[in-house]
Amino acid sequence: MQEVLSKPGYEKLPLSEQELYELRLDDSSDSWRPGFIVSEVYERWSEIDRQFMLVESESERWPTLEKAKERYEARREALRAKGFTQSDMELL
Repeated sequence: MQEVLSKPGYEKLPLSEQELYELRLDDSSDSWRPGFIVSEVYERWSEIDRQFMLVESESERWPTLEKAKERYEARREALRAKGFTQSDMELL
């Protein structure tokens, strides 16, 4: 599962003011440490690179899909509380 969250109306802002978060829930491919990985990546526009660039990244491993989904939702709600309420996964 992958989702990009942004603030409403971000597309009307100058690129230099745009920011977004990417949330991911992935199955671990490590056979020695099975589980699920929840990742949160913060990106901002870089004028020098002319693209969105990684600013900060966090990830955590969970043993079960249920726990990973719970953590994903908790991270999603924390971002919503910061104003990142627009999702690329929501139907218009």
